[in-house]
Amino acid sequence: MQGIRRGLLMVLLAWLPGLAHAGVPTVAAASDLQFALEDIAERFTAETGQALRLNFGSSGNFRRQIAQGAPFELYLSADEAYVEALHADGHTVDAGVRYAVGRLVWLQPAGRDDLPGDDAPLAAVQAAIASLQAGEGRARIALANPEHAPYGVAAQQALEHAGLWAEMQPLKVLGENVSQAAQFALGGDARGGLVAYSLALAPALAARADHVLIPEAWHAPLNQRMVLIDGAGETARAFYAYLQQDEAREMLAEYGFSVPSGGETP
Repeated sequence: MQGIRRGLLMVLLAWLPGLAHAGVPTVAAASDLQFALEDIAERFTAETGQALRLNFGSSGNFRRQIAQGAPFELYLSADEAYVEALHADGHTVDAGVRYAVGRLVWLQPAGRDDLPGDDAPLAAVQAAIASLQAGEGRARIALANPEHAPYGVAAQQALEHAGLWAEMQPLKVLGENVSQAAQFALGGDARGGLVAYSLALAPALAARADHVLIPEAWHAPLNQRMVLIDGAGETARAFYAYLQQDEAREMLAEYGFSVPSGGETP
């Protein structure tokens, strides 16, 4: 009998943490939102008393997980095509709204005297290629994996535009998402990397990194869209609405995003 009671107690203890989190929605968000969305969610919770769980990762991986039934209630993608695909397959409440347009930057450790200028933002990549070809070392170039990360796709497009993609292959190091790519860009033997402007502006990175914007014409627009997943609860719906209010838009703009004006939800 004692064994049965002990077993029931263990089951109950394992079950209680899940009960404590019941009703707290999990949000799947692109990694470029890591700092901006944390700030917005903190303010939302302070104002409403409603808690959220934020998961950050690559938009493509989240799209696959949601299609397979992962228990997310709100999805913020860095590529609206992933939202459109989920909607076409019947996984979302509607087609969602565009909440921001992102920018790409070259990011490198702070304090170096070789930060590229606006007229040649990928000069550091050219220099790294030249050093490799001269046998002077292999300085890594970081970017997110283009197979499932929108900022990785944009980075590849920018490098192709500059005619550097083929030659820089021996130098590239891929992050699982753009946040990891930023970590790689500032560590080890990296020359730098191509990452999200929003990360470069975050205080945690701005203090130890320099950056230069990549021209928007060098890659496809980073149109970012969010959507409620089928079965989303009241808290997720409230946060979705909150993200479309002026206060949240202003916070996104502080992190370098272009945001739709009030009422503009293409």
